Amino acid sequence: MFTGLVSDVGRVAKITRDQSGAIMVIETAYDANTIDIGASIALSGACHTVTEKRPGSVSFYSSNETLARTTVGDWTEGTRVNLERSLTLGQELGGHIVSGHVDGVGEVQDVIQDGDAWRIKFLAPKMLLRFIAEKGSIAVDGVSLTVNGASNNGFHVAIIPHTMEHTTFSDLQVGSRVNLEIDMLARYVKRLLETEDLT
Repeated sequence: MFTGLVSDVGRVAKITRDQSGAIMVIETAYDANTIDIGASIALSGACHTVTEKRPGSVSFYSSNETLARTTVGDWTEGTRVNLERSLTLGQELGGHIVSGHVDGVGEVQDVIQDGDAWRIKFLAPKMLLRFIAEKGSIAVDGVSLTVNGASNNGFHVAIIPHTMEHTTFSDLQVGSRVNLEIDMLARYVKRLLETEDLT
């Protein structure tokens, strides 16, 4: 479980692919001594399990399912990655509840500077649009954001300078693909409405 508050921007140092997936070594400023093998870390919003660690880097295995359903399959050596360690009990919940299970891949439609901030428009898969509402929450590449507006093909958000500086958002341009995770509450409301007639 995560909050969508990125705590480090790592870099893909090495990718080794095989028939079942890929092993990725991510360079990070995290202290490897404080990370357990088997711990969960969100890589640009996709939850991964730590399989190996060394000073300055952590390794993960990414299955073919993850590579196909997220932007992880697009990554190459040098790709910058938003990192967030899992939430612990008693920790401040500053963003929103994020599971690290990517629901779909979106695409940057426009990036507009607005004073010191930026407005970014994203196209979203049709199946996710019903879950995206103005003033609701969404995770984009693992970053907790408030939806400023929604349309029939996507949504837009405002990015403050701090977020732009401390995430990979400064790398985004028109056409960039991003991982999307809808608000968990919206997912369960939809399921409740679907099963109303079953009670």
